[in-house]
Amino acid sequence: MGEAQDIAAGYATGGRALELGAVLVDGAADPTAAVRLPLAMVNRHGLVAGATGTGKTKTLQLLAEQLSAAGVPVVLADVKGDLSGLAEPGTASERTARRAEQTGDDWRPEGFPVQFLSLGTGGKGVPIRATITSFGPILLSKVLGLNPTQESTLGLIFAWADQRGLALLDLKDLRAVITHLTSDEGKADLTGIGGVAPATAGVILRALSNLEAQGGAEFFGEPELDVRDLTRQVDGRGVLNLLELDELQDKPALFSTFLMWLLAELFEEFPEEGDLDAPKLVFFFDEAHLLFDGASKAFLERIEQTVKLIRSKGVGVFFCTQLPTDVPNAVLSQLGARVQHALRAFTPDDQKALSRTVKTFPVTAAYDLEKALTSLGIGEAIVTVLSERGVPTPVAWTLLRAPRSKMGSIGADAIRAAAGASELHGKYGETIDRESAYERLAARVAPPARDEAGPAPEAKPAPGFFQQAMENPAVRSFVRSAASSLGREITRGLFGTRRR
Repeated sequence: MGEAQDIAAGYATGGRALELGAVLVDGAADPTAAVRLPLAMVNRHGLVAGATGTGKTKTLQLLAEQLSAAGVPVVLADVKGDLSGLAEPGTASERTARRAEQTGDDWRPEGFPVQFLSLGTGGKGVPIRATITSFGPILLSKVLGLNPTQESTLGLIFAWADQRGLALLDLKDLRAVITHLTSDEGKADLTGIGGVAPATAGVILRALSNLEAQGGAEFFGEPELDVRDLTRQVDGRGVLNLLELDELQDKPALFSTFLMWLLAELFEEFPEEGDLDAPKLVFFFDEAHLLFDGASKAFLERIEQTVKLIRSKGVGVFFCTQLPTDVPNAVLSQLGARVQHALRAFTPDDQKALSRTVKTFPVTAAYDLEKALTSLGIGEAIVTVLSERGVPTPVAWTLLRAPRSKMGSIGADAIRAAAGASELHGKYGETIDRESAYERLAARVAPPARDEAGPAPEAKPAPGFFQQAMENPAVRSFVRSAASSLGREITRGLFGTRRR
């Protein structure tokens, strides 16, 4: 076991660490050769990758449990619906006892504080929403599948609404603004800054209708999620915020882009922290390839910049996907920890991906990595992380520890009961539909009320949009509140999301 001890020496830590497992050499695990991820290095981000059925989900469960135990809140996307078991203790078995012996783990069954969340009102968890204004034109364009020209037009539409204090809270607000700006009166409002071509507006409106048919209307609106609610602790343990997305598997663009919105919100909301002994929040970005599929160069650059800079806000990000090649090189280079489960090499493309993956690991004389990556068993992974000094650790073929919570779902009824009993349910459970762009624009075309017996009022030249809008007391009140809370014009951040 001398070689295993030599590898483990690179994982020695003086501070707190996440215990991943034990080093394997020649098929034998050394329970005293521990593979660890220093807690202070978690905000240097990471990647969990591997083919379906190789144990990625259990690795996420293992990492989330230990982060929670260390007092670090976590955000996880439960795409397949099998992470809800984090809320309940696991069951002792001969298999868990054997794994504990092999990895030097004092395993015991344990449940963790879980907050169940759902996108919109159609899921089992506490409904969470975002307003159209907050989401911004860049991320919304990704959801709608718009091309660069259409995205530019959508940006112009948002800019016009931002400048005039028109709140875009839900899909009907945005539809009303687009309809106005393509009307004769609306075209004049855009004089000097460009126009909205009817054909482009038609494409955007059709895309909005498709999104609405796919459940987007349930997601966009108020009350909007306050990301600070994701940073809670219970009895010193970090809350595991579990996004139940199994009902949205057929809407990948919506949930993957929403996860990016969450990350952008965290970036805008959290203050600069510098180097911390432990992250403030860790974000697991599951099915990461969905975010990058079809993304423009500009969109990818924004992701890279966000990942690069959010580290200083005390936020760690772990991308989870099948192949490391699913993540662009510019983003991959920012990920300090790598937990690589088995890869398949059945096709020429698989072989190319395997060779590229090997080249992303530090050189090692202990293993033939190309052979190792196709030979890993379930619950085994090739690991390298950053040491406490920020140096990549030796490559370790690792037998991973078993999660202490239940492996699998706790059931839909239990999830609904837990969500209903949550303190966040009272805050986000009921949808709010306050006055916004749709109501304001609808009010300006409503016919004036008059006495049926009296004479019709003398015809006067129709006032312009702004004059008529400002004569409405409700509008004046809204504008005053908008001015006090948002300023004269909404300021937007790196991803075009609203900056508060």
